[in-house]
Amino acid sequence: MDANELRAAQAPLKERYKQSGAEALTPITATGEGSGPAPTFTVQQTGSITRAGLHRAAGGDGSDACSGDMLLEAVLACAGVTLRAVALASGLDLRSVEGRANATFDARGTLGVDRSVPAGIQGLTLEFTAATDATDAQLERLARMTERYCVVGQSLAEPPTISVHRA
Repeated sequence: MDANELRAAQAPLKERYKQSGAEALTPITATGEGSGPAPTFTVQQTGSITRAGLHRAAGGDGSDACSGDMLLEAVLACAGVTLRAVALASGLDLRSVEGRANATFDARGTLGVDRSVPAGIQGLTLEFTAATDATDAQLERLARMTERYCVVGQSLAEPPTISVHRA
């Protein structure tokens, strides 16, 4: 896909959404299930299934995907796609891009050892290294635009509402 093809694909959508904001509201869903004695939860993914379990630092054996790792994978994937789309639309040639998401979590928070310690990840950073001739100013703008338009990254600013119902 080149910049013209991207613009051509997005132009009618942008126009439709400008005319009717309601049409831009797009439902997305993830489903999964958990059963049996182990603290695991199986999540349906496009093309595959992932079973999430406890991280080794929280008592897991390492055989299941840690939800924190899955979160980093999701935000890295979203930011990576966003970065490449913004670069394409801006005419920046990124011959190749490598990305890395880094964060920590303090197991005392998730295990309830210390209520003053947060249960979530801390210090999330995304770093991309691109083979490109873009200037430093262009790369700084690319980073800002990627942060602004990354759906998963922006969604992390507000915690989800969680409810539990009887089956």
